[in-house]
Amino acid sequence: MKNLSASIVAYRNYDEIVEAIESMERYTDKAITKTVYIIDNTECVTEEDYKKREDFKAELAKYPDVEFRTKNENMGFGKGHNLVLDELDSEYHAIVNPDILFNEDAFSKIYAYMKEHQEVGMVIPRLTDEAGELQHVYRKELTIFDMFIRMFMKNKFQKRQAEHTLQHMDYTKEFEVPFGQGSFLVIQTELYKKLEGFDDRFFMYLEDADLCKRVNQVSKLMYFPDATVIHKWEKGSHKNKKLFKIHVQSMWKYFCKWGFKLA
Repeated sequence: MKNLSASIVAYRNYDEIVEAIESMERYTDKAITKTVYIIDNTECVTEEDYKKREDFKAELAKYPDVEFRTKNENMGFGKGHNLVLDELDSEYHAIVNPDILFNEDAFSKIYAYMKEHQEVGMVIPRLTDEAGELQHVYRKELTIFDMFIRMFMKNKFQKRQAEHTLQHMDYTKEFEVPFGQGSFLVIQTELYKKLEGFDDRFFMYLEDADLCKRVNQVSKLMYFPDATVIHKWEKGSHKNKKLFKIHVQSMWKYFCKWGFKLA
């Protein structure tokens, strides 16, 4: 059994993932045994598509602990990660976005912390932008009002938004998190399998909120300040009408599943 496994879902962003893997391999202690799965959701149609994929696989082949998987279809974020769920043979599993970069050995620190704190089912570390500023990816449980503000009135209700994103917390200390954004989460593999991974009815967006809620029902999700990763965070649904529509659809599915908590 490996100490760690990790999964990254790709979609036409091969260069970004190569950069993420290079930083992960550069900073992670070789004493941490791991397998990193790259799940490619890109639908290859043209010869150029297939060539780009083969070039990508050639880059990944430089790293013996990286494995490639694809079904040549866009399965969505959660279903993509779930593709390797039954293969996982590790103590802990990391859910990693393609836009993550390492600038320290975050995995070793998180691994040691979770080994010492068996009551912690999942960890989210300190996520910063490339300038080192803390990102607001730690949140209270979702309500319709908070999601409405986030989606349609992001320049209003600043105090409410600050409260929702836990900006009042002391980020030099660990604390329990109701909902941590799924850009970088590390979970006990046994728990991840018990929960059957992501609910793949969510194509993209809020599958992370759903997973966090299910983890917190049986264990604890903790913010861990002693490990940091960089998150470039493109916020695609704020710029793309198709992604925005998917985001709204996921909101509907989430509140249908968990109840329509207004505020």
